[in-house]
Amino acid sequence: MGDSLERLYQAVLAAKDLDPAVSRTARLFQRGPAKMAKKLAEEAIEVVIDAVNGNSDAVVRESADLLYNLTVLWASAGVRPEDVWREMERREHLLGIAEKLPKEPAKSPANTPPAVAPPADRRRIVALEGRSLRKRH
Repeated sequence: MGDSLERLYQAVLAAKDLDPAVSRTARLFQRGPAKMAKKLAEEAIEVVIDAVNGNSDAVVRESADLLYNLTVLWASAGVRPEDVWREMERREHLLGIAEKLPKEPAKSPANTPPAVAPPADRRRIVALEGRSLRKRH
């Protein structure tokens, strides 16, 4: 997958300065990081909806769109695929698998404080299990 993502990244870099009238990539670069981030979020939501609804063919298609938009955002931010792979390897070294690192160090059960509400600056997580979701088009 690393080679495919590198090819996609190189194609994004090559297309970013094309005519925005004919290139979706150039249009995203012209509109800036906020538009890129919005498109990435939309694609992520579409993947989630299709996965929850059990539509694996759509998950594949929407995942390709998600990776494309993620790659565009990386290129805009000056992040290269190998930067991400290096971080994945660092996590694998620390945890044995390349999973998301915890936000805070783990606490021992003896020192666990009573449950409190999440800080105001953190978004709540909404459970999607058991819901039928539809994509907007």
